[in-house]
Amino acid sequence: MAPEKRDFDEFLEKFKRHRELMIDELHKVVVGQDAVIEQILAAIFTGGHCLLVGVPGLAKTLLVSTIARILDVDFKRIQFTPDLMPSDITGTHVLEETESGRREFRFVQGPVFTNILLADEINRTPPKTQAALLQAMQEREVTAGQETFNLPDPFFVIATQNPIEQEGTYPLPEAQLDRFMFNVKVDYPNLDEEERILAATTRGERPEVRKVLSAKSIQYLQKQINQIEIAPIIITYVTRLVRATRPHDSGSPKFVRELIDWGAGPRAGQYLIHGARAMAAMDGRPTISFEDVRRIAVPVLRHRISPNFQAQAEGFDTDSIVRRLMEEVPEPAIPKYQS
Repeated sequence: MAPEKRDFDEFLEKFKRHRELMIDELHKVVVGQDAVIEQILAAIFTGGHCLLVGVPGLAKTLLVSTIARILDVDFKRIQFTPDLMPSDITGTHVLEETESGRREFRFVQGPVFTNILLADEINRTPPKTQAALLQAMQEREVTAGQETFNLPDPFFVIATQNPIEQEGTYPLPEAQLDRFMFNVKVDYPNLDEEERILAATTRGERPEVRKVLSAKSIQYLQKQINQIEIAPIIITYVTRLVRATRPHDSGSPKFVRELIDWGAGPRAGQYLIHGARAMAAMDGRPTISFEDVRRIAVPVLRHRISPNFQAQAEGFDTDSIVRRLMEEVPEPAIPKYQS
């Protein structure tokens, strides 16, 4: 075995153990939600952002703050409200007098200058303030006046949103939704999980969790995960899957042309590949499989396609459309090589 391959296999084995340790620590505080945890960790290990959507009381904020506790990184939380201003997020210039008596403006950094930013109830603030995160999420920098400041590395935005409350809320613009790697649905716990939640949370105790990874470790893991091999046949499958969401594409299924107004852009394909890489690495495998792509297809695509009125009238939501799409888009045939 080549030294490089042996070293990479050892890295994958260590990474798998770290991932299992993180999940064990999270489960000291959060009961269940395995799929949600898996998707958030996949985003963190690939440098993506997450939007958590669920009704109140499902421990969305607790989950994010606990992840910040097990990672040795800076963590800030912003409670989004209708009166929040962009400068409350990015920071502002203040006028100060120097020792020589000269007055100068100094930029005071806002809470966005952190490693993990929890944007709590992000849809409660107007679009002007929501847009303050656009540059931060895409370019990892903030422009204030004539200066541009780099954000810390790593940097993640994990936002929460209540799907049932519409009064006093502002839907996220499509451009901002597209910047989230995953749209993660946080669902109700099952019967056994809810009993365990009630038993654990009514004792008045707060479990202690250990720190597992530092900021430098996360940066190292992100670089290593990019070495996960991706075969051309996987890229072909991802491309077909994304293009099939577009109603005007010649290769899209008939039901897509009938039920969807517009489909996913190229960023969806990028996130499908990044997410599949994370899934393979968390399982300790050096290559991506078709199943890795399918595991994260719904959270990657559900906020990137727009069902029309007919879809809503027939009871189709984005999740059911994406699942049907995976059934109808075939895996590319593996080429046979003749000796």
